[in-house]
Amino acid sequence: MSFRLWLIAAGSVALAACNTAGTHIGDEDPGMGEALAYDKAIQTINPAPVYPADAARPGDNGAKGALNVKKYRNGEVKPVENVGTSSGSGGGGGGAH
Repeated sequence: MSFRLWLIAAGSVALAACNTAGTHIGDEDPGMGEALAYDKAIQTINPAPVYPADAARPGDNGAKGALNVKKYRNGEVKPVENVGTSSGSGGGGGGAH
C-alpha cells in the first residue's frame, strides 16, 4: 500500500510541474501586430479624400505641368548642377596592405 501511495504522490508532483507550460496564453504584448496594422492602413487608398482649401488637388496646375513637359522635350530646361558635400579630396582609411 505504501508503494502505491508513493507512486501516486510522485506522479502528482510530476504532473503538477507541467502545469506552468500554458499559463501565459493571452498575456502577449498588447502592441503585438500593430506594425502590420499600421502598414496596411497607410497603404489603403481613401476613396473619398478631404483636401484642405489651400492644398493641391488632383488636376491642379495641369497647364503648368504640360508646359514643363514641353520644355523638357525641347531641351529648354536648366542643366543640373553638380553639388558636392565637401571640398578637397578624401581617402578611405586604414588597414595593412
